[in-house]
Amino acid sequence: MKISTKGRYGLTIMIALAKNYGDQPLPLKAIAKEYNLSEHYLEQLIAPLRNSGLVKSVRGAKGGYLLTREPKQITAADIIRTLEGPIRPVEEMDDDEPSKRELWKRIRDAVRDVLEQTTLQDLIEYNDTNYQEENMFYI
Repeated sequence: MKISTKGRYGLTIMIALAKNYGDQPLPLKAIAKEYNLSEHYLEQLIAPLRNSGLVKSVRGAKGGYLLTREPKQITAADIIRTLEGPIRPVEEMDDDEPSKRELWKRIRDAVRDVLEQTTLQDLIEYNDTNYQEENMFYI
C-alpha cells in the first residue's frame, strides 16, 4: 500500500493543526510556507477534512483552521480514510485463491490497526523526540 500525496499532505496539515491546538486558528498559507508545500493543493485537501468534521474554519483577519477535537482523539485512520478512502492493500478480486485473499485481509488489518492506534498526539510526540525515518509510508 502506498499513501498518495493527498494522505501525506493531509497528515501534514493535521499535524500542524495539532501542534497549534488551543491557540489561534492557523492559516493554510502558514502551513504551506513552513512545510514548503503548495497552498493551492492544501486548499483542495482541507475541504474533505472540514466536511468530515475533523477541522473547522474561522473567517476573518485572524482566520484559519482549527481541529474540532483534541489531537489524542483524532487517529491517522480518520485522516487517511477521509482523503484516500477505504484502507486496502489491493483491489479485492473474486478470482483470487483463498490463501491470497487471507494474505490481503491480514495485511489490510495490520495497516488498519496501526493507523487506528496512532493519534495526532502520538505523531506530535514522535516529532518532538526527533523520530524521523525516510520512506516511512512505504509498506
